[in-house]
Amino acid sequence: MSNWPVHGTITGPVVMIGFGSIGRGTLPLIERHFKFDKSRLTVIDPVDKDRKLVEERGYRFVKEAVRRDNFIDLLKPLLTGGSGQPFIVNLSVDVSSAAIMRLAHEIGALYVDTVCEPWPGFYTDTRLNLSQRSNYALRAEVLDQRTALGSGPTAVSCCGANPGMVSWFVKQALLNIAADLKVPAKAPQSREDWARLAMQLGVKGIHIAERDTQRARKPKPLGTFVNTWSVEGFVSEGLQPAELGWGTHEKQLPPEGKTHGYGTDCAIYLLRPGAGTRVRSWTPTAKAQHGFLVTHNESISIADYLTVRDNGNVVYRPTCHYAYRPADDAVLSLDEMAGAQWQVQKTFHILDENEIVDGIDELGVLVYGHAKNAYWYGSQLSIEETRKIAPFQNATGLQVSSAVLAGMVWALENPKAGIVEADEIDFRRCLEVQMPYLGPVIGEYTEWTPLVDRNILFPEDLDLEDPWQFKNVIVR
Repeated sequence: MSNWPVHGTITGPVVMIGFGSIGRGTLPLIERHFKFDKSRLTVIDPVDKDRKLVEERGYRFVKEAVRRDNFIDLLKPLLTGGSGQPFIVNLSVDVSSAAIMRLAHEIGALYVDTVCEPWPGFYTDTRLNLSQRSNYALRAEVLDQRTALGSGPTAVSCCGANPGMVSWFVKQALLNIAADLKVPAKAPQSREDWARLAMQLGVKGIHIAERDTQRARKPKPLGTFVNTWSVEGFVSEGLQPAELGWGTHEKQLPPEGKTHGYGTDCAIYLLRPGAGTRVRSWTPTAKAQHGFLVTHNESISIADYLTVRDNGNVVYRPTCHYAYRPADDAVLSLDEMAGAQWQVQKTFHILDENEIVDGIDELGVLVYGHAKNAYWYGSQLSIEETRKIAPFQNATGLQVSSAVLAGMVWALENPKAGIVEADEIDFRRCLEVQMPYLGPVIGEYTEWTPLVDRNILFPEDLDLEDPWQFKNVIVR
């Protein structure tokens, strides 16, 4: 596209917290798609290696860590000077999402982030039990805050590629399956409508099924964790317990499975890290594959969103979890870290668009258990396409930054929605904004199940009556 649409005007100051790989990619999209006062945009990050990129564009850069003891004094003056409604774009690590949301509510600022992030130390705090340091707990904190704060300026929680975009893919996938099965379904208007549609279709579960084939010019050095997006973010979530939304079709908890015992009770966790837990899944390019069951907010929020209750009792819920096969260098990095008893490497490196030779990030949702077995719907964005349409990022980054853009657009168009999750906002509008940045977006059915080619070389304890039991999905 040569004439990119301007989606709206940000009338007040803009503060971007964090300028890692996603921040660098998001800033040009903000410039491209919004009108705003350049003199009132500030980027805050404790590392200033990309300071020049900010300042040469006419923006202010503040080299500072946003901490529990300074965030109000640091952020409030930047957000409250002059007229208009401020906008906080939180793309950081080690900055509490809940705390920044409270500040945004207090001063009337719009807000978007890509993850429920805690203050430093949360993920490895041995004083907390596994449930207390889970994504389930972090999400519960945000939902409790929504209840406490009530109505107010829009804050879109967890609006990246995943969590975020994949929740919109789920809704489109359900509509596509309904159309292909000739199931009469009016356009769902509510959470209850979407949940009942999934139940009517017979959906047993959803994998956030991703395969990253982006390949670097140089092999991964020993002692370096290499990734195509935030190393800190990936390591943090990888060391949390593996978590998944738990479906009503499941016959029994896995041996290491535990319930939380509080909140909506829509998910379970395993007594093992996500980075050490693999599951069987499927994507169109790789076909059958093993992915990591890394905890993600959308595994919980999608399962919760699609829950059907009758007189307060849960009668339907799909199983939902991540099945992530990252880039080869990231897989090697995880293996190296696991061998060191989960002690992370001293050097981190994110592959930028200039280092990657080729490859795609194939990110979508595998909706399974219905009459046509399984349906993958998602983005097949390549590094080549990414270089053509947006600067300063690889394919993985663009899937995230374009979802941030969509969340910002929705917030501007719906400025008084309070705290909302990506599952709750207009998926059609968000995908309309995001589609130009996603490369081919396809849907493909498959006859594959987790039982294909099993019990041949070695005997296995399988549930042959229901291929989609989690017992058959997890790799032991």
